[in-house]
Amino acid sequence: MSTWPQRVLRYDGTYAGFLTCVGESFRQRIYPFYFLPPRGEQTGLYPLQAVPTDPALAQRVYRALAGAASPAFRRLVTYGFLTDLPLRERNLFDLIYLAFHQALPQDPADGRILVLTRAIRRLVDEAEHWQGRVRLADYGGVLVGQLAPQARVLPLLRLHFCRRLPEGAFLLHDQTHREGLFWAGGKWKVRPVDRLDLDRPARAEAQCRQLWRRFLQSVAGEGAANPALRQTDLPLRFRGETADFHAPCPPGRGISRDFLSEASKNADSPP
Repeated sequence: MSTWPQRVLRYDGTYAGFLTCVGESFRQRIYPFYFLPPRGEQTGLYPLQAVPTDPALAQRVYRALAGAASPAFRRLVTYGFLTDLPLRERNLFDLIYLAFHQALPQDPADGRILVLTRAIRRLVDEAEHWQGRVRLADYGGVLVGQLAPQARVLPLLRLHFCRRLPEGAFLLHDQTHREGLFWAGGKWKVRPVDRLDLDRPARAEAQCRQLWRRFLQSVAGEGAANPALRQTDLPLRFRGETADFHAPCPPGRGISRDFLSEASKNADSPP
């Protein structure tokens, strides 16, 4: 166990912010008792320290993770940060501390490793589920999809949707974690989205939804209804974000591509 004094570290909730906390912890020789996101409330008595994100320091820590252990360990940390594991930052920091002190467990059945690999498995499974169930709706020439995942699956969905729509523009909105994946002009960016107010869908989109509902009504016989099978094919937790289950609404203006282009400024390169 480390003898470094313990602190509560508040960061911006991003991966770069977490890596900055790691770098500052080793620089100041302090051990994070737990990490606080921007809207989190402190519950312990340890001193609170705010750590602003330093992209240069985060990049150095990211490179050092592969050198301290292996590229596979760096991937484990990166994917682990996206999971829904409780106190995931503290779990990750514990492993990083051991890696930098040449004491990382080599047994994959070690509890500290096993809890993380299981959480990553749930993350990948959930991303595969959403990959086939996100419904992109047309809002004035811009495709918008909404989802409410348990883990942060947007980075895992990025490659799939950007390759499917290389010349298009779309937005995937993660309502759980209040962030969005923006894609426009061949560039992508994951940015915080506290609230997304959408206008009514475009006329063609509204007509498509109406035709789809009529088709379902025409092929669904009352005696052949099987709610249990339907829940297996499309569980209830995925239906709230599926446009085909939304109530009919008149067409509207949608949103413009300028919105996505503005959001994608200083964005990352294509996948």
